[in-house]
Formats: sequence, structure tokens, C-alpha cells
Amino acid sequence: MDVRRAIHILLASFAFCCAALTAQADSLASFLPDIEPAELVPGADAFGPVRDDVKVAPVLKGGETVAWAFLTSDFVGTTGYSGKPIHVVAAIDDDAVLAGVKLVKHSEPIVLIGIPNSKMVALTEGYTGLDLKAEAATGGEAHDLDIISGATVTIMIIDDSLVRGGIKVARALGLGGLSAQAATGPKRELDMANQEVNDWATLSGDGSVRRMTLDIGQINAAFEATGDARAIKRPEPGDPDDTYIDMHVALVSVPSIGLSLLGEAEYANLTKWLKPGEQAILVLGRGAYSFKGSGYVRGGIFDRIQLIQGDNAVRFFDRQQRRLGDLATDDSPMFTELDLFKIPADAEFDAAEPFRLQLLAQRAVGAVEKTFLTFDLGYKLPEQYLLPLAVPAVIDSATDESAAKAALWQRIWKDKTVEIAILGVMLFVLTGVFFFQFHATMNARAFYWFRIGYLTVSLVFLGWYANAQLSVVNLMALAGSLRSGGFTWDAFLLDPLVFIQWFAIAAALLFWGRGAYCGWLCPFGALQELTNKIARAFNVPQWTLPWGLHERLWPLKYMIFLGLFGLSMVSIPLAETYAEIEPFKTAIILKFVRDWPFVVFAVLLLVANLFIERFYCRYICPLGGALAIPARIRMFDWLKRYKECGSPCQTCSNECPVQAIHPTGEINPNECVNCLHCQVLYQSESKCPVVIKQVKRRAKVGSADLKMPLGQPPANHPNAKQTPIS
Repeated sequence: MDVRRAIHILLASFAFCCAALTAQADSLASFLPDIEPAELVPGADAFGPVRDDVKVAPVLKGGETVAWAFLTSDFVGTTGYSGKPIHVVAAIDDDAVLAGVKLVKHSEPIVLIGIPNSKMVALTEGYTGLDLKAEAATGGEAHDLDIISGATVTIMIIDDSLVRGGIKVARALGLGGLSAQAATGPKRELDMANQEVNDWATLSGDGSVRRMTLDIGQINAAFEATGDARAIKRPEPGDPDDTYIDMHVALVSVPSIGLSLLGEAEYANLTKWLKPGEQAILVLGRGAYSFKGSGYVRGGIFDRIQLIQGDNAVRFFDRQQRRLGDLATDDSPMFTELDLFKIPADAEFDAAEPFRLQLLAQRAVGAVEKTFLTFDLGYKLPEQYLLPLAVPAVIDSATDESAAKAALWQRIWKDKTVEIAILGVMLFVLTGVFFFQFHATMNARAFYWFRIGYLTVSLVFLGWYANAQLSVVNLMALAGSLRSGGFTWDAFLLDPLVFIQWFAIAAALLFWGRGAYCGWLCPFGALQELTNKIARAFNVPQWTLPWGLHERLWPLKYMIFLGLFGLSMVSIPLAETYAEIEPFKTAIILKFVRDWPFVVFAVLLLVANLFIERFYCRYICPLGGALAIPARIRMFDWLKRYKECGSPCQTCSNECPVQAIHPTGEINPNECVNCLHCQVLYQSESKCPVVIKQVKRRAKVGSADLKMPLGQPPANHPNAKQTPIS
């Protein structure tokens, strides 16, 4: 292999490895070109360059700075249900007031399920005029939270990002009289040596356990005060003195409090559960209202409570929660809910500083609509649990920012440990099958069911569960990020399953071509093949297009890919709109719960697939076309062929599921999905004429030939020479 070919291989491998960088590399610089300055500040006509010290860009009017634009995800965590950031660009003026707000990008499937995106955009833009000075003075409570029923968590994330992100920007720039809250003294630290055990009365008396109680009368009065007639008509049933919720909270990662409330054994389990830098709170509840609800069962996130400290908010996911059976204190009340919640190390939580646990109380006002009120339970760790003042360390802001980004993707990888392990096993097994394909395909029936099982896992796990369906949008976003200079490895690593798949594809292209992904790992490809198998079981007729027409339809997917890629050079949002020719979002990400035109399109493709197996893969898929282009650089020809293949034998070419084998016997690597069916036929005693001839000849020749491996002709046989695929 010459130097030029080696360079091409390395460059292509790098490009496709990097292709996992999707819109997660989004930055303020990448969004501003698609925003008119007047959309953020009336009369503005230009943006200045993004500053190096603070990630803001001046909004200019006649050359004068009238506001500062910022991206919320640059300052606070904005991860939603999708596991990806919700990006909002806002402008803040010199008086620390939001001059304009624009929702620029999100990946929230919950928003797309029955909730128009226009409604989300309108609500986000409604934050224009928000006074961040008042928010800073009240801890973010100076405004009313407007909730869209069915998207509670998404709205809360947007609200939090605008309020707390805006306050951080205002303080960093000194707007509206706000300034960075420099520490007035050394940081306090927990006294981990204090392991004194106390009873419930002592803990609740000295503030180690804090309490908030609401009765039925209070909650009904609170909703009446809102003036919402719908909420007033549906009061909470029960006597006014009945308990609506009696909620307690304690910081149990403090040894003395944890040992007192949990006991030695449970506290030991807690310390094993917590990683360095993590803290934990115990939340106790009883009454008619649950602080947990049931939303976390569907979405994995507890949407009724959040921890707030200063400008930071922490929401808890199901993996950060554990149930507690009972308290170790003999004199404590009985509770119906006892739950431990882990506060991650990268949440910027300071156990020595006050915080509050915010409860979201909801009331149904319609068949699917709800209205909400918030109540705060404040907490401050008593002085006896803190060490004397210590000299603080000097923190380098650049290093701290880099560490924060690294901590974010590391946390995501830790949270997805199980998913990563499953994908690793899938790739390991698939690699073994490809390397030992002759042995893997020796038993046709066993290999058939193995492939059915593997495709089912790809569809259910990678697709419907993990939403790890790759897309041509990934490649377009990569080109856009490289063009705008927005490429960062931190963003690249934020989606581990996508990262691992693209890395594996980069390697697989050198060895086997595009078929490793298209034929085995693609969830939509798996959906097509499985539904076609079901159709065959019900005797649905299969159509084979004439070779001439079939061959002329091949280039269509390459034309689609090149068209989309060229369009992305002009406008990535427009290219993403036309990339809906991929039914992946509809069929895999949203599981067909989407507007009817998208569903009809996806269903039509699957209906065509019932008659022509992998119809979409063969002729339309732009991702398949994109992967087929560098597939030509593969270094090995693994698929075994006889010289009789194609002349005269047409068995493989007739049975190839995607018609990737020419009538002359050559396998087209651009179209092959590496299903290995031709390798099953290569050893078939009932279908392959060469093998059938061998079996008959061995029966005549005798025991010497019977010792020859099945599927391999004798050394002196005219068929001994094998022709590699082109």
C-alpha cells in the first residue's frame, strides 16, 4: 500500500471518528450567524466577537454596545430529558435586564410529542424583560414560573438556565450593580471526625433536620390566591386541618447526622455509594401529596423537587436516588416516603453554605393540564458540624473551567456505565463474528437466530431505549463545527454511545466497509429487516427489481447525501430540515409519536420494505451513501467466493437480501451490508452447487476425501482457486 493510500486511510478514519460530534459542539459563535441582532435587541444591527474571558458577545447598535449576548449552556447545566443541552441565546443590557431571548436548539422528544415547538419558543421569548437584579436578590423567586403541562422539567430547565445563567453573566460583567460574589473569608469545611449520635428530638431541635408542613387548608388558600378559576374549582379534598405534606430534609453525608438517622450499617452503605466530592440529603415525607410523584418512572427525573443553592440548581435523576427502609432514631415520627438523593460532585454544591429544597405542588385543571406552585424548605448546617476557618486555595479560572467540562462528560459516562458495557459487548461479539465468519456461519439455522437476536437488541436497546441512532446530520454538524471553529473534544465526549459507535465505524471501515454498521448496528436497518422477516412469515410476496433498474437506483442515495451536505455548507438548520428524509427520528427516537406527515412517510418506507427488503437502505439512505464512500479504502476482502460464483452459479446473487452481488458474481462493497448470508450459502450442502458436487465426489472417492473440511475443495480440485470480491 503506497503512502498516498495510507494517508487517505488515516484521514478518513479520523474524519469518521470525529463525526460523532453532533450539535453538542454548539457554541455561542456557531449560533450567532443564524440570529438577527434585532431579534434580541430592537434596532440592533450587528454582533461583536465573543470575548475570551467571559463567553459573551456584544450586541451593537450603530457601533455602540447596547447589550451582551450569551448562551445559557455556557454558564449553567441545561441537560434535559434527551440527555442533551437545551440551548437558549439571550441578551442582557447594562441594567441587568433580559433584552431578548431566543430558543435556538433542543433535542427534547417530550416537546415534540403533542407540544408544538412554537409554544416552547413563545414561552422562552416571554422571559424578555426579566429583571435579574430582583432575581439575584430573591434567589430566583421574583417571577412566576409558567409551566406547559407535559413539559414540566423542560420548562424548569429553561427557566433555571435563563435566571441563574443570566445572574452569572451580570455578575461577571458587573451589570446592574451586580458583582462577582468574592469570598469574604476562607471556605468552611465539614468536620468529618464528628460522629456523635443524637436522637430525633435533638436533631430536629438544633436544625440538623429541617421541616416544612402544609395542610389542606393552606394549599387550597395558596391556589385560590393565584386567581386561577380552574384551580379554585378543583380544591384538594379533605378537612382543612389534614396534612397535605409534611416534608423533612437532612444532610446525611455529614457523619454525625448520617449515623444518627441511618444507623451504622446504612451509613456505611451510603459512604460506599458516594464518590469523592459527592454529598447526600435525606428527604422524608408524609401526607396526601408525594414529593416524588410518578414522573421519574417515565422520564427518570424527579420533577417535584430541586435543590437550589445560590445560582446553582440540582435536579435529581433516578440513578441518584435510593429508598430508605426506616430511620435509626427511636423517637422519630412515621413517614411514608424516605429517600436518599445524591448531589453530584460537579453540581458546585457547598455543604457548608445554606441551600433550599424547592417543592413543586401541582393541581390538575383539565384532562391533561396542570397548574403549579412552589414552596421552599430552607436548610443551613448547624455550626457544630463545621471545622474552624481554613485558608482557601487559589483557583485558576481557566483550569477550573476545563475541569468542569471534563467532569461533565465524565459524569455522563459514569451515569451510562451499563449502556456502555452493553454496547461494548455488542461490538466485541460482532468483531468476533466478522473475524471468524467461516465458523460463525457454519450452522445456517444457528446463525439465522443469532442474527435475528442481534438485530432485535440493536433496535430495542440502541434505538428505542438509548436513542443512539446515528444520522447524516452528525456529519453535517461536524462539517459546520469545523468550519466555525467550534470543535471541542469535551463536546465530542458528551454522548458516549454515539462516540463509541463512530469510533467503531472508523475502525470497521478499514476492515469490512460500511456493512458493520448498516447491516448490524443501525436500529432502523434492524427494524426494516425484522419487519421483512415477519412479512415473509405471512407469505407477503417479495419483489426483485430488474438488475438494470436496481443498478440505476443505487446512485440515488449518494445524490441525496451530496445534496444535503452541500446544503449544509449554506445553512445547517435548512439542511437538517431536509434531512428529515431520514425516518430515524420518527421511527426510532420518537417511536412514531409525531405529527402525521412524518409518521406517514416512515410507515410508507416500512410498507415498501415488506415487499423489497431494506428498500430504504438500498436506494434512499444518505447515511449509508456517506459511509459507502470511504468504504472503498477497506484493506481486506473477507468474503469467500468460488470461481463458479456468477458463472454459472447465481445462487448467492439471487438470494442476496439487498441485491449487492452482480450477476457476474462480484460483490459490490458499496452496497453490501455484511449480513454474511453468502457465507452461509458458501458452506450449504443443499444450495451451493460447488459444495453439493464436493459431497457427491467424496462419497465416490472414499474416506480420504471425507476428511476434507466441508466447503473447501480438495487441493487438486479445479475449484480450489478462489476469486476475491472486487
